[in-house]
Amino acid sequence: MATLQLFNTLTGTVESLTPQGTPELRMYCCGPTVYDYGHIGNFRTFLHVDVLRRVLLQLGVPVRHVMNITDVDDKIIRNATAAQIPIGQYTAKYEQAFFEDLNALGIQLPEVIARATECIPEMVELIQKLAAKDIAYQVEDGSWYFRLNRDPEYGKLSKKDLEHIEDGARVDVDEYEKDAARDFALWKAAKPQETSWQTAIGEGRPGWHIECSAMAAKFLGDTFDLHAGGEDLMFPHHENEIAQSECASGKTFARHWMHVRFLLVEGRKMSKSEGNFYTLRDLLLKGQRASAIRFLLLSVPYRNQMNFTLDGLVESTNAVDRLRTFRQRLQSQAWPAGSNAELAVTIQQAAEKYTSALAHDLNTAEARAAIFDMVRAANTAADHGLLQADNAAAALRVLASFDAVFNILEDRDAELTKAALAWAEAEGRMAEVAPEVLEKFGANSLSDAAIEALVAERTQAKKTRNFARADAIRNELLAKGILLEDSKDGVRWKRK
Repeated sequence: MATLQLFNTLTGTVESLTPQGTPELRMYCCGPTVYDYGHIGNFRTFLHVDVLRRVLLQLGVPVRHVMNITDVDDKIIRNATAAQIPIGQYTAKYEQAFFEDLNALGIQLPEVIARATECIPEMVELIQKLAAKDIAYQVEDGSWYFRLNRDPEYGKLSKKDLEHIEDGARVDVDEYEKDAARDFALWKAAKPQETSWQTAIGEGRPGWHIECSAMAAKFLGDTFDLHAGGEDLMFPHHENEIAQSECASGKTFARHWMHVRFLLVEGRKMSKSEGNFYTLRDLLLKGQRASAIRFLLLSVPYRNQMNFTLDGLVESTNAVDRLRTFRQRLQSQAWPAGSNAELAVTIQQAAEKYTSALAHDLNTAEARAAIFDMVRAANTAADHGLLQADNAAAALRVLASFDAVFNILEDRDAELTKAALAWAEAEGRMAEVAPEVLEKFGANSLSDAAIEALVAERTQAKKTRNFARADAIRNELLAKGILLEDSKDGVRWKRK
């Protein structure tokens, strides 16, 4: 059985990723801070972690995957205060939206979902351990900080030169301090009208970094196999996690680190001011398909920077359609018994290339290429009457293996776009819906049953040689975004 080879940010080398000490591979992935809707850059990371866990499962490696939900931080408190509602009420909306988006993108849920507000005792206990070693210290207002000069290995993950850290200077902010490398906040003292907890170390709330250290240890132990996240978290968040955890336990925190590269959009850093900032919902309301978004975000390997473009989404949509059409062709036609030996070799080679590409550092681009090579060869053989029943069965098995990882062959696109439309209506955001989406999926759109009825009427019209009516039905359906395809096995339809 193949072993997954994965780049380890900590060592800078590609290494075998295997469980240590338990049958299951224990992995922790930094989850969302639920103060707003997730954007496609966030979901690129979650999608590649999804590929990782699916490949491990396909290789026969059981997984215990923990993901945190940060449901208390500066932005959440600020926004909830402005809305005059408790933080739990504020975050519930965005947490639900996050899980709906995971489902829309076909991302498997982790085995454990850990919310920061449910793990306050573990965070306090970790801070107490650090305080007992004089690594954590309390200041006048009651806040607690990590004494950075007590960790000689600080910086080993990000490889930053930190020789000139200002000893004793404190960094109080948690809002994603990109360049902070000084004593950082572990616990923030309570402020008036701000959410807080009464604990043994005083009244307050956790800093951002302490959350993941405490939750990882609670659910995976002091040492576990893999920690994953976006490259923007490498410093200082992941560096601080290592410092807290290893100074407290005296043990290695995570043996292997996986970081997913940044996402550009139309060649630029994603930003609202640039007009290239997209949530998944934004794209669905523009008429894009969830399956195509997933396939595009997985088209570039996780260690390479990706440029997400709307043109790329068109190509991705066509690629998904091609795979679905190929599978339907294999399933719907009666192929002659036997096997074309040359094609059998081609299909087997495609399967081996696909498996090898994923097993070597999750090379999703090469894995996709291997499958499309198989599709091209099998379609050519079928067009020339050379594809046989055993070849069709073998190609379907390879496709099933591919889809167990890429998860784009099941067509849920219309259902997911309708859900996004319902959300837009509930949120008063119908002005953001593209006209073609309203035409296809709004109140005046055709249901599946209505489409089937029109297809049946068209079929009957053709039998009675009423070609004018048959053409009128085709045109009516086309205007509603419904494509018809006549074949010897009957009429198939799909939404554009």
